[in-house]
Amino acid sequence: MIKFLKQTFLSLDLQSPRWSSVETMTEDYELRQYETAKWVNTVIRGETQKEAMRQGFWKLFHYIQGKNEKEIKIDMAVPVTCLVKPGCADFKISFFLPFEHQDSPPQPSDSEVFVEERKAATIFVRSFGGFASPEKFAEEAEVLARSLRNRGQLFHEDFFYTAGYNSPFKLFNRHNEVWYFKK
Repeated sequence: MIKFLKQTFLSLDLQSPRWSSVETMTEDYELRQYETAKWVNTVIRGETQKEAMRQGFWKLFHYIQGKNEKEIKIDMAVPVTCLVKPGCADFKISFFLPFEHQDSPPQPSDSEVFVEERKAATIFVRSFGGFASPEKFAEEAEVLARSLRNRGQLFHEDFFYTAGYNSPFKLFNRHNEVWYFKK
């Protein structure tokens, strides 16, 4: 229980997807190659991004707390991502599944929660600190998109991911990212 509380509230010792740095282009962004991995997800429709994140987080949190076919608890991992399609009110919230559950993750008990495999991908990543609001994520995504366009990089401009790495209880040295997938 202590380990779980430390992981959940302090973001300590959390697993994350495997990736390698392809290139650090500037201080603006890094290009990473992510390996194929399974994530647990839910889609929240018709809400603000902030409310979708809140609702989605709790649905997925219940899954890792045992609301799954095996009724087992799963360690928290990072990041928590949100798929954002500008102009769309549907948001896909996702938790990375720890490595011990990658081969056969327990199926969710909630019909609105699902496991999917994200294929290996090359992703442009912009990192920033502080507490990130939907507005701050959008601002950082625009900075990244502008940087990529200025450098002639080809990327999927119709969507981006937000990635949060910290519990809301962590006050300092916070880490957030926005991701655009390379074409």
